[in-house]
Amino acid sequence: MQHFWVVGTDTDVGKTIVTTLLMRQLQMHDLQVTPYKPVQTGEICENGYCYYYDTAMYEKYSLQSLKQENLNGYSFKEAASPHFAAQLEGQQINVEYLLQQIQLLQQAYDVVICEGAGGLFVPIDTYGEQTLLDVIVRSKLPVVLVTRTTLGTINHTLLTLEALRARNIDVLGLVFNGDTGSQMEQDNVKMILQRHDLPYATIPKLRDISQIVDFSISHTSLFERLVKYETIFN
Repeated sequence: MQHFWVVGTDTDVGKTIVTTLLMRQLQMHDLQVTPYKPVQTGEICENGYCYYYDTAMYEKYSLQSLKQENLNGYSFKEAASPHFAAQLEGQQINVEYLLQQIQLLQQAYDVVICEGAGGLFVPIDTYGEQTLLDVIVRSKLPVVLVTRTTLGTINHTLLTLEALRARNIDVLGLVFNGDTGSQMEQDNVKMILQRHDLPYATIPKLRDISQIVDFSISHTSLFERLVKYETIFN
């Protein structure tokens, strides 16, 4: 069985929206799917109730019952880089533990979607010796890269793709998130795809994540690649 990461060119690029959307779309294909966030930061407290956005969205919009214990490795209250958020709570992130969890989930589900934190070079362990990219390399799983359509995305996207390919990480495709349809954005997407001919999907700028309920990427080359990928390896 094959599984993959959803990684981004930066923080707040839309990884959780994409992870949740892909989870739902693959669940519609009769696959047992679980998302997994190795490290999440930034606890939200509202009206006496505290939660973490990423895993809360998984649970809210999943079409299948999810096991809470399978959704996350570490959660830290401060909205900061994982290594720093862990330091603030006197904890250390054990990369071996994260990799073990990923392996166990692969044995239990048809598809495990691992959502990254920030960009590829975000420090994971307390001393900053291991980054998210190091964890991805050791997991031996391919990635879907989420990027913006706005100004600056060409540079950020091409640099991220170079980093992935330099480490022989298979890139299943791209998701251009937050598109408003402007001429500049269309040209940004065109320039990136000229350099890297990859399957892709474009998601418009959504007012709220709840809009994914009525949105589909099943017709895109990215989703066709994912379904084909799962069929071949299953």
